[in-house]
Amino acid sequence: MPDGRKSAGGTRYPYDGVDLREHPEAYRIGRGEQGVFHAEPYKSELLPLWGFKDERTARASADAIHERFLGYRAEGDFVGMDIARKYLQMGYTRAQRYARYAGGNKSKLLEEPDPEKRRAAGIFHEKWRAAAGDEEYLRLKEEHKRNNR
Repeated sequence: MPDGRKSAGGTRYPYDGVDLREHPEAYRIGRGEQGVFHAEPYKSELLPLWGFKDERTARASADAIHERFLGYRAEGDFVGMDIARKYLQMGYTRAQRYARYAGGNKSKLLEEPDPEKRRAAGIFHEKWRAAAGDEEYLRLKEEHKRNNR
């Protein structure tokens, strides 16, 4: 981070405070969902769409985020595509956690998984895998890696 602060997980993001639409070269892909809350302006565009409390919310959220993914793809915006993919992945992982653990607290394992949250996770999983396997996304990802080593 420019001011030396670290995120909650202790990771520094070189793009904190950077408009990644204007400076996509500053973006580092990272693992899994890393950096999703530090990537502006995409965080501001996608976070309000993100929700997984029940099947209906998950469907609306996953559809809206996937639509943004497709919009970013139409613009050739790899960073937007990758952040949208990460929000879809995060919807899946969070819904799975809440399906298995009371209140999402990993120390409170449920005897039976919550079926509504499992369906919500399945909705996100489908959209996440579609985004992650998108041919244009994969092409732009390799291009981004090649150009920003």
